[in-house]
Amino acid sequence: MSGEVVHFEIPADDTARARKFYEKTFGWKSMVMPGVDYTMVTTGPLDAEGRMPKEPGYIGGGIAPRGGHVKVPVVTIRVDDINAVAKEIPKNGGKLLQARQPIGDGSMGFTGYFQDPEGNVVGLYESPPE
Repeated sequence: MSGEVVHFEIPADDTARARKFYEKTFGWKSMVMPGVDYTMVTTGPLDAEGRMPKEPGYIGGGIAPRGGHVKVPVVTIRVDDINAVAKEIPKNGGKLLQARQPIGDGSMGFTGYFQDPEGNVVGLYESPPE
């Protein structure tokens, strides 16, 4: 399990308005995901494949409709196996909110959400199989 913070999500009541704000204010690049109201954002240069940060010190994220598990900004932690971590969360005082599920068809990886003992919602990310 790596435990790195690898992603963030910012909730928005109007995702187009939020996207415009972050693009103009901070120079973020955005990509609206087809078929869903979700915008991927990059906060710095990407690798040759256009998927991961090219330089250390920043992460990319997303702008999502406010609701569900994304009511306030959420950080996402990379893990090797969401199902294994999901078993540890309640043992350590947390609560699993969303079990492992594919992102799209799973080619982008898998996601989940949990609540820590302080009431914070945190995301989980598992890379797709190679």
